[in-house]
Amino acid sequence: MSDSCDEDNFHTSPPVHRISPTEVPDALDKSQFTVHVELTALKIDQPQDLPIYRRKFKKDLLLLRSVSNIVKVEKEEGRHKVTDILLLLRPDIKHDLRGMSEELAAFLKERPGVEVLPYSLVLGYDFWKADEILGAILPPDQLGEIPSGFTMTGHIAHMNLRDEYLPYKRIIGQLILDKNPKVRTVVNKLDSIDTVFRTFEMEVLAGEPDLYVEQHESNCRFQFDFSKVYWNSRLHTEHDRLISTFEPGEAVCDVFAGVGPFAVPAGKKNVIVLANDLNRHSYDSMVHNIKLNKVDKTVFPFNLDGREFIRISRHELKRLAEAKKTLIIPARSRHAKDESGNRKVEIIQIPTRYSHYVMNLPDSAISFLDAFRGLYAGDQEQAELPHIHVHCFHKSDPNAPKPPDEEVHAALRQRIACALKFDIPLSTLSFHFVRAVAPTKGMYCVTFLLPKEVAFAKEDA
Repeated sequence: MSDSCDEDNFHTSPPVHRISPTEVPDALDKSQFTVHVELTALKIDQPQDLPIYRRKFKKDLLLLRSVSNIVKVEKEEGRHKVTDILLLLRPDIKHDLRGMSEELAAFLKERPGVEVLPYSLVLGYDFWKADEILGAILPPDQLGEIPSGFTMTGHIAHMNLRDEYLPYKRIIGQLILDKNPKVRTVVNKLDSIDTVFRTFEMEVLAGEPDLYVEQHESNCRFQFDFSKVYWNSRLHTEHDRLISTFEPGEAVCDVFAGVGPFAVPAGKKNVIVLANDLNRHSYDSMVHNIKLNKVDKTVFPFNLDGREFIRISRHELKRLAEAKKTLIIPARSRHAKDESGNRKVEIIQIPTRYSHYVMNLPDSAISFLDAFRGLYAGDQEQAELPHIHVHCFHKSDPNAPKPPDEEVHAALRQRIACALKFDIPLSTLSFHFVRAVAPTKGMYCVTFLLPKEVAFAKEDA
């Protein structure tokens, strides 16, 4: 095969067959996307020398993605089948070998047994990428942003098609299915994300109507119905980043836990996690994923409103500590043995205070910060207060230049201060840019130590 590190030395496109948005067929005629490329080939008389030829005459050979420049051609000679081995040359090298390198010309003079033959290379539907075929069928005025991008969740390719491409949705879905072996189902988002449960209506465009997926992340398995819960595969780096700040034996309160992308991996590193989600489907999936990943000794699920959960979180942790006191957790590896040959165990003292609160509901998490006011009232002896990790969006003016980080940070600080009812200093906040959701919309994680002025505030303050 052509070396992946080499650039193609031949560029071609599929035949153009524009489709009107009012006359879209149910399926593409795949035979329409066949191209014949006339090439020159060398019939190799000594196959054992092929590696030498490919290295020595590299710049003379055809380099084209997914196409081998070595071809075996079987033919009948009398009663026997004979296999010819051909080495394909660049398309600009003609049958009279004009355009070839001096090295190849000298070689052919020395090796008269090497024949020069014509060869017709056939590039069919399977050769072309999805965006190449879409570029050949969409109207010229719709070629600015060809809709071939998607996000994978389990076996599902999730698309977000703009209105002008909806007439072609079935063809687009079939192309994505055909061109991506790991995809079994293609869906399109139908509406905006629900602000409460972060779910959205979706339509199956192609493939199996199976929306129950298994996703692998952070060395864990997650199973859920993609149509009923929130999952964003693009957040795996953020999940890992935040989990890396948790230490074994610490207690973490995950306020908007979803199906467990923070809670389950944290529990796997022996962090005590009280995890909550209001969506019953998310809660049920989280319970399942806790068992699936064998973290039921360290992760404890709840199905409450986020504000209510924050309010009772300290009580629930203390109740857990009083009931269990310590956790005896077998080593994750079966090969970890103690001196007696028994599987090693780790004994963890359940803490009575949280080290972290995770608030991964970027559309509205800041509005829940008021629940921390007075959370530790009457307990001024609390030695250490928790870190709050609040995810949030910041939208900028699409008609103005991109704002500097200082401006964005000041705006987020103001929103957090209003929710806390405390003028929290900018210097006490740590800002992490997570990802760009849209050209003018960024997702951030703001981390701060819960101020004592908020933690010990009187409830009527």
